[in-house]
Amino acid sequence: MLTKHENDGMKPESIEGLKQELKATGKSFKIIPSDDNSDEYVHFRFIGLYENKEVIYDSVLFTLRLHHASEVYELAEHKAAQKFPNFEGIHYEEDENGNLKPLSSHEEEIGWYITEIIMDIEDEEAVKVSEFVDLDTNHDYGIGLDAAINVESIDDAVIDKFIRDFKEDTLVLDETLYSFQSAEEEDFDEEES
Repeated sequence: MLTKHENDGMKPESIEGLKQELKATGKSFKIIPSDDNSDEYVHFRFIGLYENKEVIYDSVLFTLRLHHASEVYELAEHKAAQKFPNFEGIHYEEDENGNLKPLSSHEEEIGWYITEIIMDIEDEEAVKVSEFVDLDTNHDYGIGLDAAINVESIDDAVIDKFIRDFKEDTLVLDETLYSFQSAEEEDFDEEES
């Protein structure tokens, strides 16, 4: 069994190092560079208490809309795997110029099927999500924290408020179940009105 100090995100020197970085930047968090970071998903670290000891929280905060889209896509892929027994996901490849290579006719058929399933799931509002915070105490660095909140986008102010509310134990999660439509469908619906 690992001791807590074998996790670098719980070592005093790691915590002190992050404290110094945060002090130098004047921020309450450090964004971890990632290709996944966007205005709906941010990977960052901050220092907080866990069982009355300082730890580094290795965190991912994303919008409820992105969480919903992920759940819908996962369900659509599951249904595709049931219909196409050899389905192992659609893999996009780039040519030497960085352009996407065309999919095989089989992958294209699966892609269209997944798109239709996604539209059906959204129309039926079959997937509903609510705000959540999940902690992972067996994380490879510090304490893992995944959270989805119902905001349009994730920016510094949203992250700051989330950290403050989390640390002060004043974070109130909205338990309302939400369902979203794809952006293209929303745009189309708005044009029709």
